[in-house]
Amino acid sequence: MRGGGDARANVGPLEGNVGTSMPQMEQLKKNMKAAWMAGDFGQIAKYNEEEGMRFIKRLEIRSGADVLDVACGTGNTAIPAAREGAKVVGVDIATNLLEQARARAASEGLKAEFREGDAEALPFGVAEFDVVISMFGAMFAPRPALVATELARVCRVDGFIAMANWTPASLIGKNFAINARYLPPPENLEAPILWGKEEVVAERFSKVGWKVKTTRRNLEFKYPYGAAEVVKLFREYFGPTKIAFSRLDAAGQQGLAADLEKLWAEHNEGPADQTHVKAEYLEVIARKA
Repeated sequence: MRGGGDARANVGPLEGNVGTSMPQMEQLKKNMKAAWMAGDFGQIAKYNEEEGMRFIKRLEIRSGADVLDVACGTGNTAIPAAREGAKVVGVDIATNLLEQARARAASEGLKAEFREGDAEALPFGVAEFDVVISMFGAMFAPRPALVATELARVCRVDGFIAMANWTPASLIGKNFAINARYLPPPENLEAPILWGKEEVVAERFSKVGWKVKTTRRNLEFKYPYGAAEVVKLFREYFGPTKIAFSRLDAAGQQGLAADLEKLWAEHNEGPADQTHVKAEYLEVIARKA
């Protein structure tokens, strides 16, 4: 489960069609992994925990179900699924996030397995899971057609896929747009935010024989300090943001920080010394057509 940052902005320069050049794609994956491993995502993820629990509760996962959490991060959805009695496996490209997820599960005595894995090439056989979930995770993989294919491949025909994806008009979508102004992502990569458009996600799953039901929901972030401190939090602990700032000169860093601070402040619904904002996302439930 990821927070709000577009790792595409931090992959470095690419040339040609990355969809057909394996060396370029391998480098892209390495750079994206490095971006997600930078900082300490656990400091960011704790502000998403409650929504992860609500997301899992709505799915009504039965005890004993085989559940796969794709791009599981530090376990914000895998942990509550395990609490429901599901047999959970979480995969992520970032090894340090997996370590945090394992520690969280162990601290509660939960049985959950966490292993390194790529949403575009899941290390599992056909139809191994009753439920496949991904909250703010698989949407960041660079080749969405492969993601849809893989999610459907490992899910049983009587099971379902559940995703939560940031929408373009959301606070996080606007955050993506600001980042892109300072560090334009490669033109030949599809924007992760497209997973938050109903028509796009429906088309992607229809191509693999699955139909979707979508619902727009809001995640409410509540930070106990003002917008400037929120930006500092992300700059220090959120990998993609940390890398983004490192790639800018002093003027660029100052401009990016100012624009992000303005964004958070404009959306603040709390007191001036705190930051309470709502970020819209698209909940997607896909089932075999």
